[in-house]
Amino acid sequence: MIKYIMKRIFLAIIVVFLIATFTFWLSRAIPGGPFTKDRALPQSVIENLEKRYNLDLPVLQQYIKYIGNIAKFDFGLSYYYKTETVNDIIKRTFPVSCLLGVMAMITAAGLGIPLGIISALKENRWQDNILKIMTTIFISVPSFVLASLLMYYAGYKLGIFPVAMWGTWKHAVMPVLALAAAPLATITKYMRSSMLEVMEADYIRTARAKGADRFVVTYIHALKNAILPVLTILGPMFAGIICGSFVIEQIFAIPGLGQSFTESIFNRDYSMIMGLTIFYSVILVTIILIVDILYTLIDPRIKVAKDN
Repeated sequence: MIKYIMKRIFLAIIVVFLIATFTFWLSRAIPGGPFTKDRALPQSVIENLEKRYNLDLPVLQQYIKYIGNIAKFDFGLSYYYKTETVNDIIKRTFPVSCLLGVMAMITAAGLGIPLGIISALKENRWQDNILKIMTTIFISVPSFVLASLLMYYAGYKLGIFPVAMWGTWKHAVMPVLALAAAPLATITKYMRSSMLEVMEADYIRTARAKGADRFVVTYIHALKNAILPVLTILGPMFAGIICGSFVIEQIFAIPGLGQSFTESIFNRDYSMIMGLTIFYSVILVTIILIVDILYTLIDPRIKVAKDN
C-alpha cells in the first residue's frame, strides 16, 4: 500500500511539472505581453516593469527560475495587482470558492446518491421516470442559464434571496443550487446505472435466494460496490467545483478564485494564470490520489490486484 502511494505521489509530481512547463511556454508563445495595453506605455516604463518581474532575463533563465519558485510554492508577483502576490490572492479568494464548492458538492452528492438508488430500485416506475426527466433537464440546461433564472425569479421577482454578493447563508443558496444542479444530475445517473448493474450480479441473487433482508442486500452488499464508479467522477468533479466556477462567480459577483482567474485572463496577468493553473492541478491530482486510496479501502479486491 505504501509503495503504491509513493508511486502515485511521484507520478503526481511529474504531472504537475509537465503542466507547469506547458503553461509557462504557452504563455510565452501568446502574442503581446502582460504590459501590452490599448494605450502604449513609454519604453522606459516597460523596461522597469520587465526588470521588476524578471522578464528582462533570457527565456530559459526565466523558466528555470519559475520552476524553482514553483517547487517552493511561490507563484510570484501579480502583474495586475501591484501590491499582492499570487499566493496572497489565492489565500484571499480560495476560501470563498472552497466554501461554495463544498456546499455545492455536499448538495450534489447528498441528493444524487440517494436519488440514484431510488431511481434504480423503482426502475421504470413513476419515481424513476420523474428522476430521469429531472436529470436530463439539469444536464441539458447550462449553469449560467439556471443561475440567471434563479436570480430573476427567486431573487428579483419574489425577493426570497439576495440577487448577488457574498456574506450570509442567504447569499449562498442560489449559487450553490446553480453550481450543484449538473453534478447532482450526473451523480444520480451514474448511481442509478451502477446500482442496476450490481443488483443483477450473481452474489446479490444468491443473497436474495438465501432470504437475506432487502435492506442488507441493497445498502450493505450492493451499495458498497455500486458506489465505486461514482467515486471515480466525484474526485475531478469536486476539484473543479472547489476551485471556483468562473461563470457562477461572475454572475453572482462572488469574490472567489474563479472570478480572479477570469480577471487575470482579461488583464493578461500571466503570473496569475500560471499560478492558478498549477494550484488547480495540485488540487486535482491530490484528490484523484485520495480517490484511488479510497478505492482500495472500499474494495479489497483492488488492493489484492495492486499488491500482486
